[in-house]
Amino acid sequence: MLGGVKMRLVRSDHDWRLRGEALRMAMDADKAKGLLPFFVVATLGTTNSCAFDALDEITKVCDEDVWVHVDAAYAGSAFICEEYRYLMAGVEKSHSFNFNPHKWLLVNFDCSAMWVTNANDVVDAFNLDPFYLKHDMQGKAPDYRHWQIPLGRRFRSIKLWFVMRIYGVRELQKHIRKQIRLAKNFEEMLLKDKQFEIVVPVVLGLVCFRIKHKSDLENEKVMKRINERGKVHMVPAKLHGKYILRLAICSRYTEIEDVQFALEEIQAATAEILTTDH
Repeated sequence: MLGGVKMRLVRSDHDWRLRGEALRMAMDADKAKGLLPFFVVATLGTTNSCAFDALDEITKVCDEDVWVHVDAAYAGSAFICEEYRYLMAGVEKSHSFNFNPHKWLLVNFDCSAMWVTNANDVVDAFNLDPFYLKHDMQGKAPDYRHWQIPLGRRFRSIKLWFVMRIYGVRELQKHIRKQIRLAKNFEEMLLKDKQFEIVVPVVLGLVCFRIKHKSDLENEKVMKRINERGKVHMVPAKLHGKYILRLAICSRYTEIEDVQFALEEIQAATAEILTTDH
């Protein structure tokens, strides 16, 4: 359905966050053209930089006719820890919320969990109830064929149930806190080397950085060399056109020694490229 409607990208602020005022201006401009804004996606923990859109501002801008969906694919797992829930301020005014336990909550791929304010909105949209699909238990339990286009679905929830039963809340919180702490450790180590700079404030387990006073091409060469060496794998991104390097703490087996090793690999690759270029 969304493929058949116009989509508008709203520019983020200097911290790569979508703000309420920018959204309001975009919606007003669309309405002036005779368009009808009806669906807004806010992201908590963006892919490129792990930025958090100002959800509290966004929900205030959207009236009752605009559905606000929250994409927290990566960062949503961190909200199991109370100290990070401030990052989703305003979520109570959203209509749907999605996160991927397989990204950070120790669940095998794939497992995506979505919450909706009113399940009837979804059921009314996808309801399929021909005579040959009727059964005696209708209305007594959720019938998930009405929640999606396919009639059948995989039993993904059992994976999540097993992880919760095996680890429990405290161990899952411990896992998230440890990985965030390791990301902070990497940030501290990196800043001791004056040739690097942090591009985005480190909030969770992602560290975005680049080599100071060097071109995008030179940073890209370093990125490629790191991966060519085959000991650390990293994925880059671009923020407002600027090339950045990204290190994410992902494995539950990662320790401080691994973080130190990653830094040394980055430093070695940087030295190789800069020495060759000069």
